Amino acid sequence: MRWNMAKYKDVFTKSVENPEGFWAEAAEGIDWYQKWDKVLDDSNPPFYRWFPGAKMNTCYNAIDRHVEGGRGDQVAIIHDSPVTDTITKVTYKELQQKVAQLAGALQSIGITKGDTVIIYMPMILEAAYAMLACARIGAIHSVVFGGFAANELAIRINHAEPKIIITASGAIEGAKTLAYKPIVDEAIEIADHKIEKVVLFQRPFLQADMQEGRDLDWKDFVADAPLADCVPVEATDPLYILYTSGTTGMPKGVIRDNGGHAVALHWSMKAIYDIDAGDVWWSASDVGWVVGHSYIVYGPLLKGATTVFYEGKPIGTPDAGAFWRLISEHQVKSLFTAPTAFRAIKKEDPDGVFIGKYDISCFECLYLAGERLDPDTYFWASNLLKVPVIDHWWQTETGWAIVANCRGIEELPVKAGSPTTAVPGYNVMVLDDEGNEVGPNTEGNIVVKLPLPPGTLPTLWKNEKRFIESYMSTFPGYYETSDGGYIDEDGYVYVMGRMDDVINIAGHRLSTGAMEEVIATHPDIAECAVIGTDDQLKGQLPVGLFVLKSGVDRDVEEIQTELVKMVREKIGAIACFRESSCVARLPKTRSGKILRGTMRSIAAGKEYRMPSTIDDPTILDEITESLNEMGYPPK
Repeated sequence: MRWNMAKYKDVFTKSVENPEGFWAEAAEGIDWYQKWDKVLDDSNPPFYRWFPGAKMNTCYNAIDRHVEGGRGDQVAIIHDSPVTDTITKVTYKELQQKVAQLAGALQSIGITKGDTVIIYMPMILEAAYAMLACARIGAIHSVVFGGFAANELAIRINHAEPKIIITASGAIEGAKTLAYKPIVDEAIEIADHKIEKVVLFQRPFLQADMQEGRDLDWKDFVADAPLADCVPVEATDPLYILYTSGTTGMPKGVIRDNGGHAVALHWSMKAIYDIDAGDVWWSASDVGWVVGHSYIVYGPLLKGATTVFYEGKPIGTPDAGAFWRLISEHQVKSLFTAPTAFRAIKKEDPDGVFIGKYDISCFECLYLAGERLDPDTYFWASNLLKVPVIDHWWQTETGWAIVANCRGIEELPVKAGSPTTAVPGYNVMVLDDEGNEVGPNTEGNIVVKLPLPPGTLPTLWKNEKRFIESYMSTFPGYYETSDGGYIDEDGYVYVMGRMDDVINIAGHRLSTGAMEEVIATHPDIAECAVIGTDDQLKGQLPVGLFVLKSGVDRDVEEIQTELVKMVREKIGAIACFRESSCVARLPKTRSGKILRGTMRSIAAGKEYRMPSTIDDPTILDEITESLNEMGYPPK
């Protein structure tokens, strides 16, 4: 393809000046049953649709075409699980068999095109089979991260209204076994929407109880199932729903379409990551997050690469050399993970002793995303690995990178603290609060001029109103990222942090508003606020501030322990909620809005302007004292 020979600026200019021509060319990398009526339907902004009228199948493009093209014996997925001490390699031909069989079984119980299916699975091969089987028959999957508690799963059941749930008996988290089935059972019990069937994969180390008439054992379920063919779907039909945290209330159901998604991810594997068919690629994330969707399952398989499924941690499974062992053993060309993983390795092995135990000469590049890459971690990884360390920035909503160093087009010089420049297809700008574009090195709101490129969210599941309110209303004609930052004189983008109350814990976006909702239900608490604080290891961590109801004279430590337990039960351990402080009152505007941004600045030790609308300025001294007692800002 011609784009791979050109330099970055030429490619970028073409992508924003002639997006239809650009993406029509990129779409030649995908197999279609029927070509599109037009490349882009822009008749109803901000609801843009890519490749309307086209018919294709994502599963066919990820598996069958590679088998037909002579790659059947190539390894498609390597499952590496130090927690179960197993390594399994699955070829494209074997993957085709497994996925077609599961798809046939799903059809046999009435799952058809347009139905929704929730997948609640650990990092096992069956999670990929389930996703791809849904794609094969045109069903819409919604993967829910296995660390979420029953309440969070129930919320998603009610919203997605799946016919069935596909799950496993459990997972191993470090030294602990986590049973999934009781969580699923409780979620089904809580949810208003009723589930028809549960397909359960029993893992050898944990046998789950089955509910007669509802639960189906995976092995029996697929044993005699016919092999299902790929079902043609519209390019604009949904492939999946993935829920992302909003600042309050119901998580947002991000929709991904089939056609645009396949085109964008296939293009990105080479353009951004320099991965070709046959290369070994490893994305160290989880299928429950967007990175797992895009770059563990769909992206590498669409490209015909070998993708690594890792059921383990950066440290502790068994030690800080886990990543180097895996790179060496499987001849990994490039790795994509969150900075948190490298901060954990650095903390455990600051001198990089473990890396010397392995031959990682095959390794060409490290890609980091999911949270801001701090310069300290960047320099440590660069010095240790002696390969390019590439930061890039994107969101659940976009499905793939907004800003990156596109090594497959032209490797640009790295600037520590910046994920480099806008990816072709994304016309990134910085606007002030009035919607005016600001000059270089001036902080403001990072936005993307519409239309967004293929592969990004066309809308939200069952909520077009919220789609407009959340992303399109503040700056008409632009997608609002809710991140702040600036662009320098060379076009390098610097992302400085969230403009709302969603925090980023180890690359996972979680809502402080959702945590507040849980804490507010405590019978002794009158009101509360949860803010994100900087953390060296996890990027950000939540800290709670609460006001007790009048007359409560209980031991505060007891209440704090109860809050930790409540958040863990309602949201999950992934929230990492451990710290809180009892305060006399919270700082507010005269209209009653809690000044969370000001408290975040105090906790971070940043200068802040006294809000002109503050009700009582003296409260900030009280908050400062409470945060100081908790160790904020860190010394």
